[in-house]
Formats: sequence, structure tokens, C-alpha cells
Amino acid sequence: MLNYEVDADILRRRVPHGTEVDSFRGKTFVSLVAFEFLHTKLLGVLPVPFLTDFQEVNLRFYVRRREGNEVRRGVVFIREVVPKRGVAHVARLMYGENYCCRPMRHNISANGARRTAEYQWKLDGNWCTLHAESAGDAAMPKEDSLEEFVTEHYWGYVSRPSGCLEYRVSHEPWRVWVCTTVSFEGNSDTLYGPELGGILRRPPSSAFIAEGSPVLVFAGRRIP
Repeated sequence: MLNYEVDADILRRRVPHGTEVDSFRGKTFVSLVAFEFLHTKLLGVLPVPFLTDFQEVNLRFYVRRREGNEVRRGVVFIREVVPKRGVAHVARLMYGENYCCRPMRHNISANGARRTAEYQWKLDGNWCTLHAESAGDAAMPKEDSLEEFVTEHYWGYVSRPSGCLEYRVSHEPWRVWVCTTVSFEGNSDTLYGPELGGILRRPPSSAFIAEGSPVLVFAGRRIP
């Protein structure tokens, strides 16, 4: 998870109706996130042949929405990349998310206390590469830390012509490793546009590797 501070005005143009940009200590962030889906089941029970295990890279930012006295903290995905057309099709159909299909590859390794994760996706004939290394033990994010802010958003929001789609995501809190080395290389303007692509060419404000866990993604509902 590579996290970049960004001007809130860049994000407000992308905020789904009924939500507002969420911030951490007055700062707003986008995150470039690479991970694996493993043992995926549609509706929680139905494995789809050849679509259960795959990589994903997404660029996301953070919003919140009030539901009565409750403040729901969620994410908005700017673009999501997967290597399988079937996955992209199902995600667009069920949630309207902005998925695209590109060749991908990855490598994850551990050597003692050292962990290395690298994800690559191909754009315009060239590979984009996200590389991260960590050392030491994983730990729960500190209270009121940026790591806690990034990992503990449990709602997803998607813009709709008549409002937005809201869906809940459930998982246990994740332990994290703070990165000792991190880099992103590649021209991401094709996917994200020159404004956000330029932000990703800067060093991230923070970076960490999250342990992950079983995740449930619930059916969405339309908010007019």
C-alpha cells in the first residue's frame, strides 16, 4: 500500500453523490494498492471456475458518508486492474466498478525477517512495477495512525447517474509491516490521467505491507 498526499480539490471532482472526502489530520491521500484475491467465491458460496485466484492493483481514495448518527468511512476506486477479463466483467456488472484487464505478474517472498513483494502490470507494451520490502515483525497499526486510517475503511462507493452505490466490506483488522524500501516505476497516465499520474511519480508519503485476511464484500444498494 503506497500512500500519496494529494490536494483535496483533485478528489472532490470524483466524489460520489452523498459522500465527502475523508482526511487524516487535515491531509487527503490516494493509495496505490496491489494484492491477491485467493479462493474467491461469488455471493460467498459459489467459486467461479478459473476466476478464484488473481492479482489486482487499484488506485483509491477515501470518503465518508453520514447515515443517521453513524459515520461510514469508505473508499472510492479510481481504477482497478486485473489480469482476467471474466473478473473485470463480473465486477463491472455487479458493482459498476471501473475495472480493466491487463497482463499482470507478481512475486512475493520471505527470507527470515525480510519480506519482498513485487507486482507488475503491462500498459502500452511496457511494465509498471510496484516493489516493496520490509523487515521485522508485523504489528497492529497504532491508534490514530495513517496505517490505521488507510486500512480501516469498511464501505465502498461508486458514482451513479442517479446517486451512488454503497456496499459494505467486512474483514478483521490487518497487521502491517512498515516498508524499508519502496518504489513505483512506469507511466500510469494512460490509466489515471496526467494529474494523478504525476502524483504517482513522486515518492509516497508512506508505504507498508498489510497481512490481509478473509474478506466479505456485501451486495450493494443504491442511494438516491
